[in-house]
Amino acid sequence: MKHLYLNLKRFDVPVEYGGVNRIAPMEKWGGYIVEHTQEALRKYDPGEAEFVQYFPEAHLLNAAAARCENSPVQIGCQGVYRMNTAVGGNFGAFTTNRPASAMAAMGVTSTIIGHCEERTDKNGILEEAGVIDPDAVNRLLNQEIRLAVAQGMRVLYCIGEKSEEQDRWQEVLGAQLKTGLEGVDISKVVIGYEPVWSIGPGKMPADKPYITKIARFVKKVTGGIDVVYGGGLKTDNAEMLASIKEIDGGLIALTRFSGEIGFYPAEYLEIIRIYLGK
Repeated sequence: MKHLYLNLKRFDVPVEYGGVNRIAPMEKWGGYIVEHTQEALRKYDPGEAEFVQYFPEAHLLNAAAARCENSPVQIGCQGVYRMNTAVGGNFGAFTTNRPASAMAAMGVTSTIIGHCEERTDKNGILEEAGVIDPDAVNRLLNQEIRLAVAQGMRVLYCIGEKSEEQDRWQEVLGAQLKTGLEGVDISKVVIGYEPVWSIGPGKMPADKPYITKIARFVKKVTGGIDVVYGGGLKTDNAEMLASIKEIDGGLIALTRFSGEIGFYPAEYLEIIRIYLGK
């Protein structure tokens, strides 16, 4: 089965506030996206692909409420906290954080953990504290993954190397996999590969041989976990990525990169059509 993920980041912010949201008011945005994608996604066989949409927390209830009966859209959150509530234990003293229990109560069935933007944030905090430990972020992410899985969620665990790490990519990705997945039920995990060195304006995109090489490595190290391309599944690379048998899907974000840039449901559906070939 293919995995088609959508990371909506902070695409809810209106243009007048510096964002890219031109499609719906903030209070309706999450529901709007589900309503304008779920019917079109029904044409795909449930065993052919899964469709998970990762929303900013404020929109989870709205998005979940918009799901129709037997909707093909699964609701995901953009991470969980490294601690959780527990019966007879901590009842929720986690101000500003997202315990997995709260996410599950909102209808979340999947979470994205270890996205390169989350890794950068965690690394920045550790550096401010004077911590120089390349594996520290992987240990923190492992705590998040464990709690998400224990709460019954599936996890998209992102890994990737920076430009300065390319000459030792096996070491970097190997550590992210070994530490991040330690003690985890890997049947609940899909790996998202993000070539950080190739993401962003003016950078050279990773090519088919490179992506294939990484996917083979990940599958060998993990015993065959599904791998999706997390560097941005889009219209201009969907056909190429679909041709890589070792790649099991992709992570979509922005759908339009010029003019009125942003995320547009119809363009999201077109990316999926190209990737799945129908």
